[in-house]
Amino acid sequence: MEQQRQMDPLNSSSSPSLQGKGVRVSIQGYEGSFHQVAAQQFFGKEVEVIPCATFREVVKIAANKKESEAGLMAIENSIAGSILPNYSLLQKSNLTIVGEVYLPIKQQLLVNPGVKLEDIREVHSHHMAIQQCLEYLDKYNWKLVETEDTALSAKHLHQHRSKHIAAIASKLAADLFELEVAAPNIHTMKSNYTRFLVLQPEGVARPVAEANKASVNFHTDHSRGSLARVLSRIADGGINLSKLQSFPIPGTDFQYSFHADMEFDALDQFNKVIEQIRPITAELKIYGVYKNGK
Repeated sequence: MEQQRQMDPLNSSSSPSLQGKGVRVSIQGYEGSFHQVAAQQFFGKEVEVIPCATFREVVKIAANKKESEAGLMAIENSIAGSILPNYSLLQKSNLTIVGEVYLPIKQQLLVNPGVKLEDIREVHSHHMAIQQCLEYLDKYNWKLVETEDTALSAKHLHQHRSKHIAAIASKLAADLFELEVAAPNIHTMKSNYTRFLVLQPEGVARPVAEANKASVNFHTDHSRGSLARVLSRIADGGINLSKLQSFPIPGTDFQYSFHADMEFDALDQFNKVIEQIRPITAELKIYGVYKNGK
């Protein structure tokens, strides 16, 4: 039987208003991180973020109605691919996907006010940010220092008032920590997006108006052609399968479940496909029905 982790999409009428001052959202990383940028994009500039050291903590706080109204968690990057442990966290949680954000990752070279490029001797940032900017950084003989977080590098730069150190971080970090952008958009790949999921407890989340995307997880009986039959029903229903990710099922011998992101024009279309694939799946869960973030 299908385990649906959200109110019936057929009864969808309006989405909850999560925008505005006072909305508390758990994020991974520090203030000024790209998670905060994504949170502001979805919830508005006045959103109150709750920085968390780990994604596990993000999920834990998002599930506690006394601590937050929602959580925001990165799930995949257009260059690095899927963040597989976060899919596992979602699967084990009681959270529902109520939205998503596609955020372009734009890296800035930040310095304290008055510092020029010729003053810089070291550049500090997370190793991934440094890797994303190597084409620019290779032009200079700077020492590259890896840190645990882009925004934290910017914060430390501000605190120590260094005239010979720069940081790679977001424009938001520059604004928060009173830094100047010495060189904008220094990332090599200009088309670099991270996708974030907006999460709420299933008992709190309401149906989303004008929903046109859903995330589901299912597994079949592993008989010959069982997965192909499910995928055929999805295609025949006119639904675009924008993502299909396989995961080993714990405690089994090489058996897999599948996370599928489905894009559709109308909820009736999605519900009809779910009714058709339910009998040919061993288990099916709906993680959320929401609006496409692109």
